[in-house]
Amino acid sequence: MSDEWAIDKGDLHPAVSDAVLDTMNFLNEVTFRHPDAISFAPGRPYDGFFETEQIFRHIRRYLDHLAQQGSTPEQVRDALFQYGPTAGRIRGLIADSLRIDEGIDVPPESVVVTVGCQEAMFLALRALVPGPDSVVLVSSPCYMGITGAARLLGIGLTAVAEHPDGFRCADVEAAFRTETAKGRRPRALYVIPDHANPSGTTMPLAVRHELLALARRLDFLVLEDSPYRLVSPGSQVPTLKALDTGRRVVHLGSFSKSLFPGARLGFVVADQPVVDAEGRTSLLADELAKVKSMVTVNTSPISQAVVAGMLLSAGGGAAALNERTSAYYGETLRVTLRELSRRLPPERRTALGVHWNEPTGGFFLKVSVPFRADEAALARSARDFGVIWTPMSYFYPEGGGEYALRLSTSYLTQQDIEEGVARLIRFIEAESRDRDQSPSMEDVLT
Repeated sequence: MSDEWAIDKGDLHPAVSDAVLDTMNFLNEVTFRHPDAISFAPGRPYDGFFETEQIFRHIRRYLDHLAQQGSTPEQVRDALFQYGPTAGRIRGLIADSLRIDEGIDVPPESVVVTVGCQEAMFLALRALVPGPDSVVLVSSPCYMGITGAARLLGIGLTAVAEHPDGFRCADVEAAFRTETAKGRRPRALYVIPDHANPSGTTMPLAVRHELLALARRLDFLVLEDSPYRLVSPGSQVPTLKALDTGRRVVHLGSFSKSLFPGARLGFVVADQPVVDAEGRTSLLADELAKVKSMVTVNTSPISQAVVAGMLLSAGGGAAALNERTSAYYGETLRVTLRELSRRLPPERRTALGVHWNEPTGGFFLKVSVPFRADEAALARSARDFGVIWTPMSYFYPEGGGEYALRLSTSYLTQQDIEEGVARLIRFIEAESRDRDQSPSMEDVLT
């Protein structure tokens, strides 16, 4: 008899058995098994923009800045080697970049520097949701990172369906009132208003104003996650935070898409006042920093130094560093849409029952298909046609999206996109043909 001991999975937190936490592992496994397949799955920046020597140049730029600001050699050393403040060393530079790039004018003390935007979500959820009688509303489909974080924290989510023509505030109000009638308090609404992951949709300006008014009237916060603005071509609609006059928006940000994904540097802007039982006032950012001190302690000073040097090299803002990248991503999105239209002209796509949306920026678009775009279909697509995509069903917290797939256009060259779309269309046509040739229930019974 073996003396080896094994943990019963039933003794672990239920979240570790949640299918949401397995989705990335499945995609990675498919990619590993089919290395020659063209993958529209990863929502990551294009590698061609990165040079190794940039890292050292940007660190030096930041260290020179510290010296110019009067820091002693010992203080400059500590800025790289020591833990540093929990809320971050470069809060002022991030606040400056938000003012320059987005018209978001907040004091540095309202910023908490995080380990990617994922930690920013985690901190906000943990601080804002006190118990089981509170829930968070999320647009559906939504980024699976917020879903996974909520489930790990045991926080209930209520989905607010996104329509083909976009987000509707009436649906938010209906969901809010339904939860209230159940005795639960909706604390916040999570949205990606610009070029959303996974759908690619953008919230119109009028809807943004309507949502802010609704948040004030019903008394909830908006968690605004907006990582794709600076990597999208053309002018952008103002962020919810820039329009926010009542401090109803907690802005979640990241430099992963716009500057340096490997730095894993994000931030949260939380300028809401918090009043305790004795009447003392702090900022929500202070409370988030307390949570962070027990999660990651602080954010890597090396990562902060690199990002700070990049911002300083461009006069304080990140937008100037993304002129080439936003043009590139705009072109890859345009090429993807062009190739879809060329390979599936209107008559053919109507006959097949295939359609897609046309985002104005970001990394993603949604393709609706007449068959179940599940993991089994993805495995066939990779094995038989050499093309990988992401099932949209991954992004629906309460189920849905079974007949759609997400394409990411950011990581590929135009040549790869042209070949990848050709393979994708061959897969879609084969799946549609197999579906049409499958016996009906009536045929089986007779």
